[in-house]
Amino acid sequence: MNELVINLMRLRKLNNLTQQNVADAAGISRVAYRNLEKGNADPRQGTLQALANALNVSVFDLLAPVRKLKSLRYRANKKMSEQELAQGNQVVARAGNWLQDFNELESALNNQRPNQLKTFGRGIKPENAAAKLRAELLGENAKCDYVPDICELLENAGVKIFLTDFQMSELFGLSIGEADGGPAMMINTGKKISVERQIFSIAHELGHLILHKESYGKPSEKLNVEQEHEADQFAAAFLMPEVPFLAEWNENRGLHWVDAVLKTKRHFKVSYQAVLHQLIDMGKAESPAIYKKFRADYETRYGKKLHWKEEPPINPVPQPPTASGSPTPSQIRPTEEPRQLDPLDLMEDRLGSLVHDAIDQELITTSRAAEILEVDIEEMRERMKSWKVVS
Repeated sequence: MNELVINLMRLRKLNNLTQQNVADAAGISRVAYRNLEKGNADPRQGTLQALANALNVSVFDLLAPVRKLKSLRYRANKKMSEQELAQGNQVVARAGNWLQDFNELESALNNQRPNQLKTFGRGIKPENAAAKLRAELLGENAKCDYVPDICELLENAGVKIFLTDFQMSELFGLSIGEADGGPAMMINTGKKISVERQIFSIAHELGHLILHKESYGKPSEKLNVEQEHEADQFAAAFLMPEVPFLAEWNENRGLHWVDAVLKTKRHFKVSYQAVLHQLIDMGKAESPAIYKKFRADYETRYGKKLHWKEEPPINPVPQPPTASGSPTPSQIRPTEEPRQLDPLDLMEDRLGSLVHDAIDQELITTSRAAEILEVDIEEMRERMKSWKVVS
C-alpha cells in the first residue's frame, strides 16, 4: 500500500469524514476518491492539492512516508472508535518522524547519548527495580527524596522524550525500544491532562522500558492489566520512595488531612490521586472510599467540586465557617503551598539543544528547524533571535 493510500485513509478518519465528505470538498466524485484511497488510480497535481486542502494538510503530508516502528509499545485504555484509532495512528506517525529527526540530528552532530537504563527480568518487584534505577541514575543524590527534574534525569541517561498534545485524552503516553533508536517516549500534554499526570506518565513508561522489554514490538490493542499495574507501582516507587514518603507524610500530620495530601503531592510533583494511591498501597487508607472522602472534604474546605481528573487550583482558599463553628477566612491563613504545577515544571530540552547546535553549524535550515520542533517559521525565527540575547 503506497503512502498516499495510507495517508488519505488516516487523515480522513482523523477528521471524522466520510469518503463523500472528502470528495465533495475536493471537487471530485466519490467513485474517483474511493479509487484513490484504494490505490487503483493516480491523482493529478491539481487533485492532490484539492485533497490536501480538503484535509487541511500540505501535499507533502499526503505523500510523506509513514515510518514503521519495530519496537513500539502502545496500548489504549479502552476500546476506541474508528476516529480515535485514527488519532492514535496519527500519534504513532508523529512519533516515528520525531524519533527519526532526533536520531539524524544526533548523528550529524556526533552527539549521541548512550542508553544507561538497566532492564530487569520478570519476577523482580517493581518497587525494587525503581529503587535500583534511582540509585543508578541519581548517583550521589540517590538519597534525595524526590526527583528534581525527571526530563533532565532521563535525557542524561539516553532516553529521548517528546512532550506534545496528542489531541486525544484516551492515551497518556507511549514508548519505543532500542530497535528504533530509543529508548524513547512520547507523552500527552493535552489541556485536560495535568502536569502532575504527565510526570507520572513519564515514570509509568519508564517502568515499561525497565520491566517489560519483551512486550515491545508486539502490536496489540488489548491492555495488559498486570503490566499496567506493575508500571504504576514502579512509577509510584520511583517518584515517591516509601521511606521519604512516610517521612513527608508524618511531617504534615498536624495539617488538615486534605492539606497534608496537597502538600505531599506538591513536594513529590505528583497528583493528589497518586498520593492517595500510595496511602492505599501502604495500608493507611481504603479504596475507593478515600478518593470520595478527599473530594467531599476538599469541596467542604475550599468550596469547589473537584473532578477526578482535575488537580486542585493554585492557592485554594478555605471557605467561611459552617454551623459547626469552623474558623473564618480571616482566621485561616490562605494556603500558598502546594501550588498546582505548570508547564515550566516539566520541559524537555535535549532536542531543542540539538536543533540550536545544528543551526549554528549550518547543518539545517530555519524552516527545517521549525519542522523538527513543530513550530511555525515566525516562532522559529523569534526563538533564534532570542538565542543571541545571551552569548
